[in-house]
Amino acid sequence: MDIHFHAHHADVSDTMRTRAERAVLRSAERLPRVVEAIIRFERDGTLRKVSVAFRAPKGHDLLGSAAGRYFGPTLTLALARVSAQAGKEKRGLPKGRTRLIGRPVD
Repeated sequence: MDIHFHAHHADVSDTMRTRAERAVLRSAERLPRVVEAIIRFERDGTLRKVSVAFRAPKGHDLLGSAAGRYFGPTLTLALARVSAQAGKEKRGLPKGRTRLIGRPVD
């Protein structure tokens, strides 16, 4: 699996890159079809943003992003969001809204 790092206006330490790589590899073990991961670190003033994208064949891409004050907790939250999407895909739930609201349309 290929892992790509992108840093936009952010200085990402080697320790954070290693931590992100390990976390992505651990998450990818539960998703056997994943062929590529893209991790994007951004800094906008005091706000840090992390986006994690898992690429898989046939358009089954998963994307999780989060924002916070520090990269570590933000990375953890972004990976948790990707894991939640993966769980929905495995259970066969529709993308987007997970339950119907109101009356069903005939």
